[in-house]
Parts: sequence; structure tokens; C-alpha cells
Amino acid sequence: MVERELAGLVGRENVTSDAAVLKEYSQDNSFAPAHTPSCVVRPANTEEVQAIVKWANEKGVPLIAVSSGPPHFRGDTVPQGEGAVIVDLRRMDRIIRINAANRVALIEPGVTFGQLQEALAREGLSAYLPLAPRSSKSVLTSYLEREPITMPGVHFDSTDPMLCTEIVFGTGDRMRTGEAAGPDPLEKQWEIGKAQISPFGPTQMDPQRLVSGAQGTIGIVSWISLKCRFLSVLAKAFLIPSDRLEPLIELSYKLTRIRFTGSIFILNNLNLAALLRQSSQEIDALRTQLPPWVLFVSCEGYGPLPEEKVEYLEADLKELAAAQGLQPEIRIGEVQASEMASLLVRPSSEPYWKQRYRGGVAELFFLTTQGRTPDFTRLLEEVVRREGGTTEGIGVYIQPVVQGTSCHCEFDFYYDPSGGEARDKTRRIVQAAASEMEASGAFFSRPYGEWSGIAYRQSQDTAGMQQKVKAIFDPNSILNPGKLCFGLE
Repeated sequence: MVERELAGLVGRENVTSDAAVLKEYSQDNSFAPAHTPSCVVRPANTEEVQAIVKWANEKGVPLIAVSSGPPHFRGDTVPQGEGAVIVDLRRMDRIIRINAANRVALIEPGVTFGQLQEALAREGLSAYLPLAPRSSKSVLTSYLEREPITMPGVHFDSTDPMLCTEIVFGTGDRMRTGEAAGPDPLEKQWEIGKAQISPFGPTQMDPQRLVSGAQGTIGIVSWISLKCRFLSVLAKAFLIPSDRLEPLIELSYKLTRIRFTGSIFILNNLNLAALLRQSSQEIDALRTQLPPWVLFVSCEGYGPLPEEKVEYLEADLKELAAAQGLQPEIRIGEVQASEMASLLVRPSSEPYWKQRYRGGVAELFFLTTQGRTPDFTRLLEEVVRREGGTTEGIGVYIQPVVQGTSCHCEFDFYYDPSGGEARDKTRRIVQAAASEMEASGAFFSRPYGEWSGIAYRQSQDTAGMQQKVKAIFDPNSILNPGKLCFGLE
């Protein structure tokens, strides 16, 4: 019955209940319990998304929107119960428009970073990328979920580089946000020079913030416009090694304070090796040659005087580094900074870099200030020891965001997923660490899975407010029920 009714909305060939396909959507690489959906539907446009949402309201059927291909790692697209319908948006894969003059692109959910980068390069542009996203990652989902980009100096707001959006709320109502707000269609707006740049409005509200980081619980986004940057015609990259994290943090503060425009982030030796090598043996061999911590900085040159720009950025970097007793290097052992830089303008090669070391990974990330990150790394060591584990298999990634005013602090727990004991132990350690981190001031702005209970335990007023918003925009609770603070009825 469900399949037949959905087939009437999108075509029979775009609905499936094949057991193998359903199994793929019933679980992921997180610790979320598996639940099999009833079917998968693949809409081709916003009108079909609206029709599916209105149908779900009439029938009381949960909908789980998915834009990225596998593998998934955070449990946000795994149904919380049986009978849900997966709305796979990957058929909607058009790059609708690239406006080179204003450095803006408008894309649908199924567009991946590889697809977008290829199209932008033809216009002399580049997207702002997170750190080596997987090849199947949806650009729209990455920006919607506020995954950090590697260039904090041009990151002005938590929702950057996302600009305008088109949203189908849980009611089935459709809204365009920011400069894209109606009544004119996009084509008419383009004729009068609008480029869907400003994300603010309509009126005094910014509705795109309702869906940002909401894990598909408030609305389904059918397209976004996004900021792009000029493609660098000249770049020079540096690796800055240190036995201690603190001097690198101080240097990172100095760089972000002056709005240094290149990539800036810190990795421990395990995550750096995992990015650069393919097998666990190669990763182990390389990490032993690397210092405990490395700050990566790139000097990007574009515009009328790219050589001069790279020259003064390099001079600033070396002067600031020397003040902290640090030395920028273009090479550390067999690792070249240019090799690392080449990874930042494209998706990860296969296998995805976080699966190379042991096959499985459990992420733990939150927002904090850069100065607190050494405390959190020490706290993690204490928790892991107490739980009977070792930090030998834990990668660290510290990414300044919003011009360095805060940072994304991430711990990657690598484990062998084929062994139940290793999986259970990793889950226990991650959960204990998340609880300890939150109690010490970590802010879980993207609380996936079991983190929700931790994130909201001291924020009942926030949970109450979000539940009121949910009741307005998804009154029948059909969109990804059970996620965040929206418990199942």
C-alpha cells in the first residue's frame, strides 16, 4: 500500500522495498540500533518532496531525509523505529547556477564536493571544504550540519558558507529564505540582478537557522546557495611541528586574530598519517616519524597580485611562529606540506581516510575555545585510562571556526568493527568521555545519537523551546522523529 501510493507521487521506478537496499538504510557505522524502514523513495524535485511530506502527514508515516551516500557514521539517518520511509534526495543532484561575479553557487542536495569542485574550477572558483570529506558526502548536508571548513579567517558565522535555502517544512509548506524569498521565482530574481547572497530574512527572522544542525527534524532542504572563493593561482603550505599543543594554540590564536586567509588547523600524528597513507601498516610507520602535534597553515594567492600576497602572508607566519619558538617547515621527514595542501581541495580518496587505520571510527566532537583544547586532551587521557583503554588509537583534530573565536575539537576513536568486544569498549569510552567533556564545559552544538541526553541534561529550557518550534513546523512529528530532544511518542 505504502509503495503504491508513493509510486503515484514519484513514479514506480523511484520507490523500492528491496531487502538489500533497506538493510543499507537500517543501520550505519555508528552505535545506533538498527531499524528497517518500510521503503525508500527518491524524489526528483521540490514539488515531489512537498507531495511526499503532505502524504506522510495524512498517513502518519515518519520520513527520514538522506542526501549523502554511504558510509554514514553518526546515526542521524537511522530510523528510530520501524515503518519509516527513507527520502533519498540523491536524484536531486543539479548545480542549478554558478554566479562567478558574486562567487555564489546554487545546488541541490545530491551534489557532492567532487562534482561541485569540478564545476567551480571551470569558473575560476573553489568551494570552502571541510577536512577531506568522503567522496559521497552531500555538500548541502555538510553545510546544513555546520561541518567546519578549514579556513577560519573567512568564516564569519556558524552557518557559513551556507546562504539562502529552500525548505519544505514538516507541514508541507514551502519557504525560500534570505534574499531568495519570493514572490518572484529564481529566474525572475536573476533577471533583476539578485544572486541569493544575503541569508537574512524574510522580515526579522532567519528561518534557515531553524534547519541548521536540526538533523532533518524541522524541514527538508531542497536547495541552498553557498559562498565560494577564488581558486588560488599560487599557494604555499607549511607544517609547524611541536611536542606540545600549547605553542601551536597560541600561534593559531595570533593567525586567526589577524584574519589570516588560508587554511589553519591542528592534527595529532595519527590523524595526519591517516590522511596521507592508505593502509594501517603505512599509517603506523609514518606516525612514528612525526612529532606529536602539527599545525598546518597555507598561504593562498589570488587576484591581481598573488605572488605579493603569498610573500607577505609567509613573512607574517614566520614572524608570528618565531615568537612562539616554532619553525614553519615545508617538509617533515617524508611528509611534504604541498602534499597535504593538495588533499584540502578535493574529497578523500577511497577508502575514506577515517576508515583506513582500523576499519571503524567513532567520532566525538564539540565546540570550545582553542585555549581549552589542551585541558580536554588531558581529560580524555584520564577517562580512557579509567575505562581500561589506551590513547594509542585516538586521532585529534582541532579546527578554529568563526575567525578563531571558538574551535571544533574532535577526537576520533579508531577500532576494529568486526569484533563486538572492541565496538562495545569504544562505545563505553566515547560515552564516558562525552559526559565528562560536557561537565567540563564542552558545547555539543551538533548532538548526534547518545550525545543528545548529555547535551540537553542541563538545558531543559532550550529543549522546551526547540519542542515548541517543532510543534509549529512539524506538528505531526513526521520528520526524523526521536532525534535531538524530540522523543518518540
